[in-house]
Amino acid sequence: MKHANRNLRTLVGAAMLSAVAFVLQFLEFPVPLSPSFAKMDLSDLPALIGAFAYGPLWGVVIEAVKNALHLFQTQTGGVGELANFLMGSALVLPAGLIYARKKSRRTALIGCLVGSITMGIVSALANYFILLPMFEMFMPIEQVIAAFADLVPFIHTKLDVVLYNALPVNLCKGLVISLVTMLLYKHLSPILKGKR
Repeated sequence: MKHANRNLRTLVGAAMLSAVAFVLQFLEFPVPLSPSFAKMDLSDLPALIGAFAYGPLWGVVIEAVKNALHLFQTQTGGVGELANFLMGSALVLPAGLIYARKKSRRTALIGCLVGSITMGIVSALANYFILLPMFEMFMPIEQVIAAFADLVPFIHTKLDVVLYNALPVNLCKGLVISLVTMLLYKHLSPILKGKR
């Protein structure tokens, strides 16, 4: 009975975090030194909290649910949602795996740092090989590169867009989300686990 209650609490908690993540996905803000179509949000925050509270796979599930729901309002033909899922999962999965091994502030911090670096690397690879080629359905790649070059003059190629924008922006995003998670998690953990 206790096991069933814990499973139900996890399911309800993950659903609640998915709903918060879905709402946060609409609160976009511009990315510094990027064209207006490049936006950022903090919707990975509930997924990282979920990965710490319930385990790494739940973090990925929260990423999947919020992006599946967001597909109904997509303005990018699913490209933005795929990008959000890949980068978000790259943050929450390693962070959650490391934290699950030994739950302490130190391992949470290490997990967040590893997750943020992984997010940056996955962002670079995914943008170069998958996302920028898919984005060409909406805008020629030369036009995308030119839009970035208007703001950062030394961007001339697709690789430059990845190295000087996608990678550092996603690394910084991961670090910001990690910092907020570190500040909030201790207070939210008892509520999410039904200990308060």
